[in-house]
Amino acid sequence: MSNEVIILGAGIGGLTLALSLHQAGIPCRVYEAVPELKPLGVGINLLPHAVRELTELGLLEALDKVGVRTQEAVFFSEHGQLVFREAAGQHAGYDWPQFSIHRGDLQTVLYEETLKRLGPDSVVCGRRCTHVEQDEDGVTVHFADAPPVRGAVAVGCDGIHSALRKQLYPNEGPPRYSGVNMWRGTARWKPFLSGGSMVRAGWLSVGKMVIYPIRNDIDAEGNQLVNWVAEIHAPQPAMRDWSRAGRLEDFLPAFADWHFDWLDVPALILASDTILEYPMVDQDPLPRWTHGRLTLLGDAAHPMVPRGSNGAGQAIIDARYLAGALKKTGVGTAALEDYDRVRVKATTEVVLTNRSNPPDAILREVFERSGGKRFDNIDEVVPVAELQAISDNYKRVAGYDPAALKARASYL
Repeated sequence: MSNEVIILGAGIGGLTLALSLHQAGIPCRVYEAVPELKPLGVGINLLPHAVRELTELGLLEALDKVGVRTQEAVFFSEHGQLVFREAAGQHAGYDWPQFSIHRGDLQTVLYEETLKRLGPDSVVCGRRCTHVEQDEDGVTVHFADAPPVRGAVAVGCDGIHSALRKQLYPNEGPPRYSGVNMWRGTARWKPFLSGGSMVRAGWLSVGKMVIYPIRNDIDAEGNQLVNWVAEIHAPQPAMRDWSRAGRLEDFLPAFADWHFDWLDVPALILASDTILEYPMVDQDPLPRWTHGRLTLLGDAAHPMVPRGSNGAGQAIIDARYLAGALKKTGVGTAALEDYDRVRVKATTEVVLTNRSNPPDAILREVFERSGGKRFDNIDEVVPVAELQAISDNYKRVAGYDPAALKARASYL
């Protein structure tokens, strides 16, 4: 009987799982639908709980080469007024840093390290899964244009449009639109604020921005690659394409006056080479991911709105916990049930909190209580202690409360 774990999808979750299984001494192979992996995407954030896991995989030095260590999280009103500021990562007393990084750069680090550690045949591209069968001895994974393969268990790491999720939940509807449309881009820009600041500004009713650098020293002038996301309430999503070319006229007017002393936001947007438009979506949490020898991981299991810088991080933690469970109890259904019992509950809370009370709720409270007007003293609008409580609650929900993270034993 095969002891191999079949991983469907070579994204961040699937590749982290492959590296973690290798660390645990468990054989695995990754099957990816696209014919060639390319470094796609824009900026993401890795919070300290995720960086801990990548550090324990020996990847900290590689992250430092391609990412930016986040020094602080800063919140501003739509008038450019400072609302709230707190240190991040090791600047906040964590044992691990926080990173802002290009998703493609992170995937490339994981992919290259997987090929190096597990061998050149460990990731097989051009294998689109159509369905998976299971019996008492293992699983058979079927592909569109290739012979089936056998393994002990199969893990669907194939994203929000997961083939395995569709097989397990055929009656589930399309992704749930949140009522927010996003436009994303990157621009070559000089360092602003600390040079490692993650900025959230404004609010969805009038226009909200998230801005942070994702690459350092990209040219001789010392510029950074700066990632930005514009978010605006929109009753109907642009769902013709999952991501499509964005049009400046659809969102730039909302930010036309955002010429702040710390950043000229319209100029940043206009300096971008490419702009993509996305609907902000998630799915209602599933009651379980594991069905016998099959389970889900990352966005295939728990797609969430990008409100807490936590999508990639939760996929990484899924992968590490699952590898630890498989090492502890063997490659079989008991380990998948253990993983299901712990991670479904944890990520359900994150998905629901991202909808209702993420860190961005700091901006909501200030906007609603100030009526969108300028203020003289933020404490007269919302006490800073109340804003800190919003941030601290999210840390607890998402699993990166400083004391709890430091005290937690390693998954592997």
